[in-house]
Amino acid sequence: MHFTSETRIDDILVEREFTFDGISGVLWTPASASHPSPLILMGQPGGFSMRRMLPRLRARARSSAEQGLAAVAIEQPGAGDRPPVPGAAQARADLRRAIEAGEQPAEEVIDRVILPLVERAVPEWQRALDELLTLPEIGDRAAFSGGVISIGIRLAAIDPRIVAAGLFAGSYVPRTILDEARRVTIPVHVLLQWDDEGNDRQRALELFDALGSTEKALHANMGGHTGVPPHAGEDAGRFFVRHLWDSRR
Repeated sequence: MHFTSETRIDDILVEREFTFDGISGVLWTPASASHPSPLILMGQPGGFSMRRMLPRLRARARSSAEQGLAAVAIEQPGAGDRPPVPGAAQARADLRRAIEAGEQPAEEVIDRVILPLVERAVPEWQRALDELLTLPEIGDRAAFSGGVISIGIRLAAIDPRIVAAGLFAGSYVPRTILDEARRVTIPVHVLLQWDDEGNDRQRALELFDALGSTEKALHANMGGHTGVPPHAGEDAGRFFVRHLWDSRR
């Protein structure tokens, strides 16, 4: 991992850009931390570049830093200046066509949109975590937050370094991910927008039911995909503090 820049945003946040394996990323750490900080892996919506999402990612990171938590984002496969994922553009076009026609997208279309992204993104997150956990300013506990929910489910199911997950039920979910959800045993906080126009509410509820965690909570709010109320972020922040800090006390 090679750090390419460092900027102190304010008295709260330090932002460092880095690259690893040809992938770009940004690490945010509390400006005045006196001890290693637990790390939140910040997911992003599929198909959006990290640069486009940077203001929102930075705002999320600042909220985390106020709680003494570090945060990191990496460019997703096929996004930004990374090579396209083969077949992804056609798969997304097929998904949009079904949604615009008022139809339920076929399972094979959902698989073609989501599974190639999961197969590529999860190992990349794990390699990034390998590097980040060696930094002296980063503690030994990590959580996953937001982004494509299937990526979070896969990571939570297979990587023991992820001790909690805050997931946004805002993307279509392949049936194979439902099976993987049964292997998730860490605490999970799921946010669902009840009227999300680009999501299958019933599948999201099935996914929540499938999670094998003994501690899981579903926070459902009225409104569409972009209508997440401010208090929802505050609830998620308390969840991460509870499992990254308070559980150690």
